[in-house]
Amino acid sequence: MAVVIPDKHYFKIGEVSTLLDLKPYVLRYWETEFDILNPTKAKSRHRLYRRRDVELLLEIKRLLHGEGYTIEGARKKLKQREADDRPAEVKPDHRDELLRIRDDLVSLRDMIS
Repeated sequence: MAVVIPDKHYFKIGEVSTLLDLKPYVLRYWETEFDILNPTKAKSRHRLYRRRDVELLLEIKRLLHGEGYTIEGARKKLKQREADDRPAEVKPDHRDELLRIRDDLVSLRDMIS
């Protein structure tokens, strides 16, 4: 069953616990095991999870409970996904070509304006 995340900016740990059907201590434990999971703390020291955090927790739950990964395996999988999502670096030999294309596009825009 797909989890529908309410349209909110921040979630308290109890809300996330209910939403993901996990105990709060599991969420707190996962914070210690996954560096990329870092909810903010309110002045009252309560955890506030952003939507991105909740989506990440869903992914962690899927990896651990659904696919049977270990904590270490899930950590590696998430780091690999993060690396895959990063934009590729532009190779130096392509830089000049890209700059020329940019200049051509700017010229075209100026001619149209």
